[in-house]
Amino acid sequence: MPQTAVAGSDTGMTLKELARRHGLSAAGKLPSLPEYTRQLWAYRYFIASYANAKVSSSLGKTRLGVFWQVLTPLINAAVYYVIFGVILNTKSGVDNFVAYLCTGVFIFGFTQSTVSAGIQAISGNLGLIRALHFPRASLPLAITVVEIRNTLASLAVLIVIVLGFGEPITLEWLLILPIFLVQSVFNAGLALAGARLGSKIPDVRNLIPFIMRMWLYFSAVLYPVTRFTDHLSGWKLHVVEANPMLVFIDLMRHALMEDVPLAASPTVMWLEAIAWTAVVGLGGYVYFWRGEKGYGRG
Repeated sequence: MPQTAVAGSDTGMTLKELARRHGLSAAGKLPSLPEYTRQLWAYRYFIASYANAKVSSSLGKTRLGVFWQVLTPLINAAVYYVIFGVILNTKSGVDNFVAYLCTGVFIFGFTQSTVSAGIQAISGNLGLIRALHFPRASLPLAITVVEIRNTLASLAVLIVIVLGFGEPITLEWLLILPIFLVQSVFNAGLALAGARLGSKIPDVRNLIPFIMRMWLYFSAVLYPVTRFTDHLSGWKLHVVEANPMLVFIDLMRHALMEDVPLAASPTVMWLEAIAWTAVVGLGGYVYFWRGEKGYGRG
């Protein structure tokens, strides 16, 4: 069907051509990925403010407030130590099992809390999404910022624990921040992908606790990573050792502790960490962007 021509000074031009000439675009059109990224950057103050509001609202519901950011991983570590370190005696093979265990619990908890909150970033904010126009990726990114802030407080406590149990300060401690930054980008990708998936399939939210528990057991959080080499070989061992959470946890243990058993050499683990971060971080961002126009509908 031929497009309608516009009368007047723009005689002979179609509506589409006229709109393009005056910088107009179709309503509901998905912006390009670079344009979407520019929009997100323009909303950086909204993301920061939303993250601050989330922290304030969550802490205002409890008496201990900010202390729960530290108490939660500490309590988890204490429970795991009694069950796995004392009763099941998984601490054999690690000289400083308390520091080893706490590092695993704190670092895994960073990703676990980001995924758990990110899966509801869209489905839990439908009122806001339907009332205001803004890049929807702002919500899972704000969730990631909240968890980064919480984990920074936990890391300070983890460092005190590691020092208190006899680990010296070494040059490898300079790697703590780069490891944390790489994991943060990885977590952001998971939050973005989880947010879109949770908005389309609400039942996924109920599966997350089981998925994260399985991931915990496959990440050598509660026992030495050498247990895998004792019971697995070949491609099975390679698959387990390529687990991104095992990689991030091992890198942090290597940075904080001396003579700690690792799944692979630090160089190999850094390459794996960067590869996982690139795939999950960028992949999660693109996956979320592709669904931008569908959030809040239906």
